[in-house]
Amino acid sequence: MKKLLFICFILVLFMVGCQERPFTKREDSDIVPVKAVQVRLQDIYEILEYVGNIKAKDEVVVFPKVSGKIIEKIKQDGASVVKGEAIAYIDRDEVGLKFEKAPVESPLTGIVGRIYVDIGSHVLPDTAVALVVNMDKVKINLDIPEKFLPLISLDKEAKIKVDAYIEQEFSGEVTKISPVVDLATRSAPVEIVVDNPDHLLKSGMFAKVKLIVQRHKDVPVILKEAIIGKAPDTYVYVIKDNKAILKKVSLGIHQGPYFEVKEGLKEEELVVIVGQQRLKDNAKVTVELEEENKNHIRE
Repeated sequence: MKKLLFICFILVLFMVGCQERPFTKREDSDIVPVKAVQVRLQDIYEILEYVGNIKAKDEVVVFPKVSGKIIEKIKQDGASVVKGEAIAYIDRDEVGLKFEKAPVESPLTGIVGRIYVDIGSHVLPDTAVALVVNMDKVKINLDIPEKFLPLISLDKEAKIKVDAYIEQEFSGEVTKISPVVDLATRSAPVEIVVDNPDHLLKSGMFAKVKLIVQRHKDVPVILKEAIIGKAPDTYVYVIKDNKAILKKVSLGIHQGPYFEVKEGLKEEELVVIVGQQRLKDNAKVTVELEEENKNHIRE
């Protein structure tokens, strides 16, 4: 009898142990970890980037007025010259005239960029003797695609960089816009002029040009990573009371990874930049703040 009771006791324990225990859902399993940043007010710029070659704004090829032989060179490459000053002298080859050397004069005040002839060279009125440049101002000619022409206007600001001064940025402005679009390239020539008082920029230098076509000051700015969807249906998750709230936003211009927010957000609101894939509206979250460089947007 005792043996039977013992066996029954063991069977009861086994059956109780095999019963399914009720599942208790942990409350923190619904909490999603995310990274977020504060919305900041920043200046933001819409920029078009191009490359071009630098030339002196004023430059001229000098030709002789008479034919003959070069007998004297007054100026060398890099020498300063005043308008009307002689660059070289010619022994005229006209028979019967009294010997009198004829000057080749500069029509421009500036610098002799190149002397093309040597002493003894025979020159004609269509022979290039020298190149004279005024480097106080330089220009860069760009071909702008027609779709961007509505954004370009006279006096638009440009930022220029060259490899020779990699840490330095030069400022210029648009001074000419062609009224004619080239049929082959669907672009129009645009001229940018840069003040060059120290003559750091040289003719022939390769330049990287940023044309600032729009500038918005003190506007809410967010990172591209925060944006969900495509315009005009763009959204972000905003953190409020440890919950992620889905909000529709209207975006403006962008510069690199930063986008202007025209409507939907205000300064200091927290927006999610990592973890959106696991979120739904009103989801509970734990937030890690992302440290941003305060000077992340530069001209």
